Amino acid sequence: MGANMGKPGSLLDALPTPGATLHIVMLGLDSAGKTTALYRLKFDQYLNTVPTIGFNCEKVKGAVGKSKGISFLVWDVGGQEKLRPLWKSYTRCTDGIVFVLDSVDLERMEEAKMELARTARSPDNAGVPVLVLANKQDLPGAKEPKELEKLLGLHELTPSHMWTVQPACAITGEGLFEGIDCLYEMILKRRKLAKQSKKKGR
Repeated sequence: MGANMGKPGSLLDALPTPGATLHIVMLGLDSAGKTTALYRLKFDQYLNTVPTIGFNCEKVKGAVGKSKGISFLVWDVGGQEKLRPLWKSYTRCTDGIVFVLDSVDLERMEEAKMELARTARSPDNAGVPVLVLANKQDLPGAKEPKELEKLLGLHELTPSHMWTVQPACAITGEGLFEGIDCLYEMILKRRKLAKQSKKKGR
């Protein structure tokens, strides 16, 4: 037993160091509700927002589950078509991606699918966990998470990708912190797997 002493290998190694801030990028088409979600997470209240030209950046703290008390630096990047080529410069070294989706906007679902696939398949984002925040669930005609998985072709993403769909309403805040908690668990799982594969490679 003594030979194993001091060899790291527990789940604790996968945990971010206390006080460390995780970097999260919030993407999605324009009018999906990204900024509303960000400020609901930050201030726990609804703020009327204007279209984002460039980005907003706020530090938010997890409030439920394993992510409770964990700090996340969230970059909310404008979703207008002309701004989307800039997304890759924000996702380059991120811990997780939040893709905010308007669950009612069926007309642009194909466009959302294309942008999400492009982001997830970028070599820079290989294996970065993706949380799809299915926003506007309070509206009539909002698609269920299972339906959205199919519409977005999430099962077609590379096997290394961890993803989850979280129903949410950015205006009331419903589902937002639960989504962040799911993303945090995926980030931990990814780190643990990376540590294990490093050990195998030694």
